[in-house]
Formats: sequence, structure tokens, C-alpha cells
Amino acid sequence: MKGLPRLRDLNPLRTFDNGRFSYQRLPNPSPTESQQYQSHAATKSQRWRNPLVRLSFTKLITLAITSIIILAFLGGRGYHQVRKQKGEDKPVDSPSLFYWQYYWRLDGYYNGVRTLVSPAQYEPENRFNRTIPPTHIGNPEMAKFSPEPPLDPVRYDPYPDWKSAEYLKDHEQMHPCYLDAEEKVSPPDTYAYPGVPQHMAQPLYGSYKELGIEENVCFERFGRLGPYGYGYNESEGGLGIVNRSENAGSEKVSRQSGYTDYTSMDWGSAQKRCYDKNKARFDVQQTGRKKRVERHAYVMRTWTGYEYNEYQMLSLRAMITELSLKSGGEYDVHFLVHVKNNSIPIWASPRIYQETLQNNVPREFWNISTLWSEQQMETYYLEPFPDNFANMAGSSIHGVYRSAHFPLQWFSQQHPHYDFVWNWEMDMRNTGHYWEFHSRVSDWAQNQPRKGLWERSARFWIPEHHGSYANFTNLVERETCDRDIAANDLAQNGPVPLWGPYQDFPHSGMLAPPNDTIPPTSYEADSYTWGVGEHADLIVFNPLFDPARTNWVFSWDVTGYNRSLPIPPRRAAIITVARLSKRLLGIMHEETWRMKHSMFPEMWPAALSMHHGLKAVYAPHPVYFDRDWEAGHADEVFNHPEEVWESPFGWGEHNLLGSSFYYNSGFSGALWRRWLGQRENGEGGRREEEGRSGRMCLRGTLLHPVKSENGPED
Repeated sequence: MKGLPRLRDLNPLRTFDNGRFSYQRLPNPSPTESQQYQSHAATKSQRWRNPLVRLSFTKLITLAITSIIILAFLGGRGYHQVRKQKGEDKPVDSPSLFYWQYYWRLDGYYNGVRTLVSPAQYEPENRFNRTIPPTHIGNPEMAKFSPEPPLDPVRYDPYPDWKSAEYLKDHEQMHPCYLDAEEKVSPPDTYAYPGVPQHMAQPLYGSYKELGIEENVCFERFGRLGPYGYGYNESEGGLGIVNRSENAGSEKVSRQSGYTDYTSMDWGSAQKRCYDKNKARFDVQQTGRKKRVERHAYVMRTWTGYEYNEYQMLSLRAMITELSLKSGGEYDVHFLVHVKNNSIPIWASPRIYQETLQNNVPREFWNISTLWSEQQMETYYLEPFPDNFANMAGSSIHGVYRSAHFPLQWFSQQHPHYDFVWNWEMDMRNTGHYWEFHSRVSDWAQNQPRKGLWERSARFWIPEHHGSYANFTNLVERETCDRDIAANDLAQNGPVPLWGPYQDFPHSGMLAPPNDTIPPTSYEADSYTWGVGEHADLIVFNPLFDPARTNWVFSWDVTGYNRSLPIPPRRAAIITVARLSKRLLGIMHEETWRMKHSMFPEMWPAALSMHHGLKAVYAPHPVYFDRDWEAGHADEVFNHPEEVWESPFGWGEHNLLGSSFYYNSGFSGALWRRWLGQRENGEGGRREEEGRSGRMCLRGTLLHPVKSENGPED
């Protein structure tokens, strides 16, 4: 007999069998049905649409118990129940729709390279759900397109002109790097089309222009992955897989790029040679007027037993080439490999260490891999870790699920020469250029003023609704002064606005914040100047929200702070991918081993940035949705939920199923597989691409999660 569920399961919405619910591109209902969803706000009955309506007896009992607990927590305010949409006449077995699934579906993503147009001709598909449906290309128009792309692919080079007088005036010379020790094989280039498919959608939130990323180009699989082994056979040093794909015009890429033989590739040696040639650029003792270039460790979080498929290999090669070798060693890519079997003594025997590594990592990545285990962390961060407020995961403090930051802190201590560490996940994909994305995000964050930064970073910026980022900044400032300050609970949430370090809450001991985090003026006296030019200590890719304003399940997983006192005010960002400074990682390490403090991984870096006055930034990268959301309604749903449980960082997370970037997104993986040329939910694949507009071509887009890359093909 099954026991009662753990606290982590006490979300009434999770009692439905979501394990059997997978993301689908469902057809739109009739225009009559969809009209009621084109208002700025959903009705109470529309706020949650349960994917499965049939419950077992056990789950009904669980739901009843959970509802009682929720009622107790909410002081009798109650929980708005799952309701069926009025007027629906669906079979009992059929899934109900979320209200956002009644928005018009966007299909412009799937328009292929035959529909490429210049920026002047481009017209986006989405109308942000105003009065007319999205613009589609019909079959008669499709038949008129040329059988090959109307534009030619071009070499994509987002790097500065390393040899220019302008660059050399401020920087040491960048010496080019090579794949081989003999310096005969240069790192390959990436290719893009100088246009976008007609009617490709615009992102709902975030912006290319604001971050300085090129938005008038698109990447298809041959130009993006071809230089790294896609499209030519193993006998030529590639990975093959071209015969599965529509490929009209792809020879224009291969004629320019040629074929690179990766058979004997050793990325660790290549990265070390690259750094050694360019040491002068990173010298901390550098004198004179030359600017020192910061060094970055780009850490991929992998584990024993992980399967590296062909597409993963292509992405990893692109990552190392573009971040490290083409930049003259600004980045080193590392694999931080979690040895899941604690009985393997990797710390005791070099032979066992090497055996374990070689059995679990492809040969070309051996020399960039570092092993770690949870048992190793137990000896590094010694018990006890007392006073946990709520262990919702029901697992050990040293387990990777609750303390993924432990090995990252340890890694930074072992590699103090890196100024920044990027924590990256194996299920991330980027259709665009790695160096362009990361360097532009870093530069943008460095230029952000501190004033209002926490408040801006807590919100999604929706350009169609908020206008420019400058206008958004002014809007957030007005909202903060006119509404947020009055509604704030200082003891629970901390001050609004946040200005400098905040430790003025009851606690039994904390490390002092760094001296340079004390604001030079009052908040009111600052004219958006403090922080401009300051490197960000933390860059995240979803908003830095206040867990106390949500019902996020891990909000109370706070350890080492006196439980006889109120839980500390804190911040969090969903998905652990982030850039962390050496300073932040050092404070995290000290707070962990010295003070025995820790929090859930998505909360720990943000909370310490708040407490110690570090510069934390949410970078508004472009995020797409599979539906044509009304922009004003999106602002209400994502930025101004009426109830705690409606937050997108809690039970309102279903609103992000159709996004290209969130922890539970379904659209991200579906879009990536279609871009690879695979069939998804009965659509796409080679025959459809050949019969319609060709293979997909997307702007540079960060996708998460991508759990599978081997969909059905035809």
C-alpha cells in the first residue's frame, strides 16, 4: 500500500497524472470559442485548464487531503478549483485545454528556407491576438517559391576585428588558435542566411536589439551544424546523418566550409594551446593602458551514464569552437561529471578515476572533464547543516538535487584564475552563435545601472506591451513607487526597492558584505549611474523573483538559519543556468563551510546576491511562444498575478509550457526537433519539408529543455 505523499507532492495540480501529459500542438477551436480568450484578463474559470480529467480513487483522496492543507495555509480563502470551460462538449476521456491553447497557433516557425526574405520585406506572423488571426502562407503561394533558397548563406562572424587598430589600441594582440598542434587546421566558421523566413514570429518577451544580437539573420542546420560534422560521413571525419534530411542548397555551405576531420580531436589540448598563445591578454599584472580580458569557465553539468548522441556532439563542438578557440581563449569549456555511484573511490585511485572518466565521456572531451561525487562533497562541506525550514525534496543536503551549487563552488576554488563561471545544463540548445550570445549578454549586464535593477529583473519585459527597455525602466520605477512600496511586507520580502546589501533582518550570524557594495548615495539621489560599467556578479535567464510572493514548492528549502527566527527574505531564478562571478562563488563557499548556510540551488546565488549587495541581473533574451498571446494579458499573467498560486513560478507554471525557455517547456524540444528535420506530433520531416517550403531557419534562440533529439523521421 502506498504511503501518503511527501510535502513536495502537495500541489493539488500535481495530483493529476501529469507524467502522461506531453506537450502537443493542438488545433485551434472555432473562432467563436477563441474570441472569449482575446480579452486582457482571463476569467476565474479560465485560469487553470487541467490536462487530464480522470482521477484514480487514491488521487481523489490525496487531492482532498491536500485541499484541506491548502485551506489551512490560506486562512480559509480557498482554492479556485479546476473547472470545465462553459459550453464545451468533450468526451470524458479527452484532455481539457489550458486557456492559452485557445489563442491562435503560430506556424511561421516552420516556414522554410524557400520563404526567406530581406528585413525590408519581412512581416511577422503574430498579431499579439488583437482582432485578426496570424498571417499564414497558403498552398498556392507555396507553389510559387523557388525550389532552392532565394538567398545564399554567408559566413557569420560576430567577433571584433582582432587585427584592427581600434581593437589593438586597448587590447593585447589576439593570436589565432587551431584544432591541431601543427597549426594546420583552423577552427571552422558558422554560416547563416542574411534574412528570415517570411512570417516567422516575433518573441513575446525579450529582445535581440536590446542585447545587441543580430536579429535579421537565421540559422538552418547545415550552416549551423555542418562545420562540426553534420552532413558528411565518418570516413571524412564527420557524423553523417545527412541522408535523413531535406538539403536543397546546402552544398553552398560545404563549398565554403569544407569538411573538418574530428576523428582524433582533443579539445582539452586545443584549449590549452589557445590559452598559452594568448596569456598576455589575460595577465592580471598587466600594466599600461591595455585592458585585461576576463577569463570564463563554461561548465557543462553532466553525469556518468549520460548518452552523447550525434546532435549533442555537434552542439558541444560548436560551443567549444565558438566560445574558446575562435575567441583566443576567453572561455575554457569544462565538463563537470557527477559520478552517481558513491562507492567508486575516484579520490583514492588515479587509475579508477581515469577508468571512470573514459567509460563515461567521449574521447574527444576527456581532457576537459573533471569528476566529482556527492560523497566527495560530504568530506568537503562537513556536517552538520542544522535548522532546515522545509526539505521539500526529501533528500540529503549533499545531494545534487538540493545542492548542485556545492560542486560548482568547489570547482571555482580549484580554478581561481577564472573571473566568471557559467553554469550550463546538458539539455540547453542554441540555434545561434555561442560567443555572440554570451558576450552580448555580458556586455549588456555590465552596462546596467544598479538603480531599480532588482525590480526590473523581477519582471518579464514584453516589448509589444511595455515599449522600449528605457520605457520599461521608467514604468517599473513608477510601479515601484506607486504600488510596490505600499504593498510590501518588509519582514517577509525585504525592502522595496532593494539598494545595496540587505542583512537587516533577524539572524544568528552572517558574513559581512564586501565594502564596495555599499551605495555611494541614497536611492533617490542616484541618477542611474551607480553600477554602470560594473561587471554583474550574477546573470540569470529568467526573472529574479521573490519566493515569498509565490507558492513555489522549494521556497522554504533554507538551511542553517535559526528556525526560531523568521525565514530570511530571499530571491530566486528558475533554471540554474547562470553566469556567476568568482566573488559570488567565493561568498557562497564561505557561507556554506563557515556559516553552514545553504538554500535550494535556484535560490542560493540570488539570495546571497541580495544579502551581500552584489550586482544581479536578469538578461531579457528573446523567448518565443507557440501561441499568439495578447501582450497586455501576458503582462497580467506573468508580471501581475492576482493570487499567490497564480504566479508563473508556482502553480501558474502551465502558462510557460508553450514557451521556448523554461524548466517545463514543451515547445522548446518540439521546435528543436523540427529544426533538425524530424517529425513532431505527425508534422514536419523530410517529405513535408521537400513538399512545402524547405528546412526551417530560426533566429538565434536559447532553448530549454531539450530532453530528446531522436524523433521519428521519414
